[in-house]
Amino acid sequence: MKLPSPPSQRDVFLKTLDVHQAIYEHSRGVLGHRLLMGMPTLLLRTTGRKTGLTRTTALVYAKDDRRYLVVGSNGGARRDPAWVLNLEADPAVEIQVGVRRMPSTATVARTDDPDYERMFALCNKANRGTFAKYRARTDRPLPIVILRPRTAG
Repeated sequence: MKLPSPPSQRDVFLKTLDVHQAIYEHSRGVLGHRLLMGMPTLLLRTTGRKTGLTRTTALVYAKDDRRYLVVGSNGGARRDPAWVLNLEADPAVEIQVGVRRMPSTATVARTDDPDYERMFALCNKANRGTFAKYRARTDRPLPIVILRPRTAG
């Protein structure tokens, strides 16, 4: 009897991310904000540009004054992640940081933004250098998404 081959390191990593997001969502943010190796993580809820359904993604973030910054790295893949395309189509999003849920507005910063490198450095530090590794893997410029919580009133 031939045993199945073990999962790849990438498959294990992706499954770990799925479990982390499930814990974050099902605990309503009580667990998950810093569950994955202690890195700050938020939940980003976008509206699917094709389906109109709410899509949730757990992302490492950097805080920049009152703004939250996330990177559309997609693991260094050739294409932007679907959530970036979704928020470009509809920038009204919701973020959840721990137990706090905040309606927010998303803006995509590209490499021509004069503040791009500073924001990238903040995000890369929050993600312990991983975004620089992803950037080295691809010719695609990694978008930085600026999330601005909307205040009531």
